[in-house]
Amino acid sequence: MANHKSALKRAKQSENRRLRNKSTKSAMNTTIKKVRAAAAQEDGTEDAQALFKSAQSAIAKAAKKGVIHKNTAARKISRLSKILN
Repeated sequence: MANHKSALKRAKQSENRRLRNKSTKSAMNTTIKKVRAAAAQEDGTEDAQALFKSAQSAIAKAAKKGVIHKNTAARKISRLSKILN
């Protein structure tokens, strides 16, 4: 563990950020899985389109917060839209 007061603070901040990033990334991945599952069903195209909107929003928010890189976000959105089209 850290020995200096400033290092202790940085360790606490890093842990808080890690947990926050983890929940954002987890929510993003869950929405992506839902879109993929809906797209795999033959009759779920309308459902998949609605889920795609929410997944697109979750990916954009993760990129905005710095959890993922903006190019990674663009790639994920592009690949999801390619699956739906």
